Amino acid sequence: MAYVEGRVYYFEKPGPENTADAARFAVERAQALGLETVVVASSSGRTAMQFLEAVTGTGLRLVVVTHVVGFKTPGEWEFDQETARTLQKSGMRVVTGTHVLSGVERAFSASAKVGGGSRAEAVAEALRRVVATGLKVAVECVLIAADQGAVPVDREVVACGGTGTGADTVVVVRPAHTSRFFDCQVREIVAMPRNR
Repeated sequence: MAYVEGRVYYFEKPGPENTADAARFAVERAQALGLETVVVASSSGRTAMQFLEAVTGTGLRLVVVTHVVGFKTPGEWEFDQETARTLQKSGMRVVTGTHVLSGVERAFSASAKVGGGSRAEAVAEALRRVVATGLKVAVECVLIAADQGAVPVDREVVACGGTGTGADTVVVVRPAHTSRFFDCQVREIVAMPRNR
C-alpha cells in the first residue's frame, strides 16, 4: 500500500508564540512534498515578515492573505504599508479579499433586525471549534487566494493560520475557488494547537 509519511506537531496552546515554529514546519513540509507555495494569513504584517524570513532562499513562493479594508475600522487597511512593499519587492504576493466564510452573512447574523446564522458561518464555526481556529483561517485564506488567482487550484499548497494573532496551524491543502468550496481538500495537518 502506498502512503505519504510526515510528522505532525502539536503546540501546547494556540497563539503567536508558535509563529516561528509554524513557519519552519511550513517550509519543511513544502520542501518535503516538492510544493511551490506557502499561504499565510497576516492582518498587520508581523506574521508575514516571519514567514518571509523562513522562505527566503528556499525558492518557495509566499502568498500573504490580509483582512479586507474596513475589517476593524471603516475605510482602513490594517496591514502595514511598508511591509506590503517589502513583500512585493521580494517577489511575494499580498492578497486582500472578503472573508469567504462570513462576508455579507456576518452583516445579517449581527443585525438585530435580521439575526440568525448562515450555512457559511456554520462551516466556519465547525472548523474553528472541532479542529482549530487556525484551520478555519488557513482554509479561508486558500479560498481567497484561489479566487484572486494567487494560487492554482490543481496543485497543493501549504497553508497557515492562527488563533487571533500569529500562526499556530499548518496544513497541506488542495485549493479550490469559493464557488467550488467542496472541492477544497485539507490533505494533511502538519501542526496545530493541542489545547484550544
